[in-house]
Amino acid sequence: MTEILLNLTTRPIPFPPEAHDRLQVEAREIIARYPHPRSALLPLLHLMQSVEGYVSGTGIEFCAEQLGLTDAEVTAVATFYSMYRRTNTGDYHVGVCTNTLCAVMGGDQILADLKQHLGIKNGETTADGMVTLEHIECNAACDYAPVIMVNWEFFDNQTPESAKALVDSLRDEQPPTGSRSGIPPCTFRETARILAGYPDQRPGANDGVAGPASLAGLRAAEQHSTDGGAR
Repeated sequence: MTEILLNLTTRPIPFPPEAHDRLQVEAREIIARYPHPRSALLPLLHLMQSVEGYVSGTGIEFCAEQLGLTDAEVTAVATFYSMYRRTNTGDYHVGVCTNTLCAVMGGDQILADLKQHLGIKNGETTADGMVTLEHIECNAACDYAPVIMVNWEFFDNQTPESAKALVDSLRDEQPPTGSRSGIPPCTFRETARILAGYPDQRPGANDGVAGPASLAGLRAAEQHSTDGGAR
């Protein structure tokens, strides 16, 4: 908490001129997508994370400058949404769902085992800068509980053993393919740039489909309709 407060209260050091000019061009591209400039704040905050790995005081000041907002207005948004990190984040943000169903199915045990395995606490990053571990709330993926997300990429039906193997592969720079996308997750900063609205260039990145468990209700409704609503 002390580190977070320092990041938000210490007078920010502006981006170097070259970086500032480049980011300003990209910021203007993003802002132009919206009828009202301040609507671009969320993607701009993701753009800041793509540069620094978190939203720093420098990033907050830059966003405020581009949108004609106060630093306080930008800070209020950056500290409200959990997807915006306030401390530096590793290459892979590993989020373990500990909400009701995931917890019942083993999410709490997975989180506890990963803390011990990685030697870090919730919200901390391994010494090699590769993995940041965090417990997160519901991912709307209860049909595949317990779920882990790596840079917002789903890894379904996890166990303590598979979770440890997952983080080990990330630290070895050999990320496995996600359960839904079928492709490995990109780094946290690369993910942030995609969330800022830039194309995901990975082959097959846009080919993912929902799995059978997610589609069960839809399939049942379609069958019900085909049968004419007969019971």
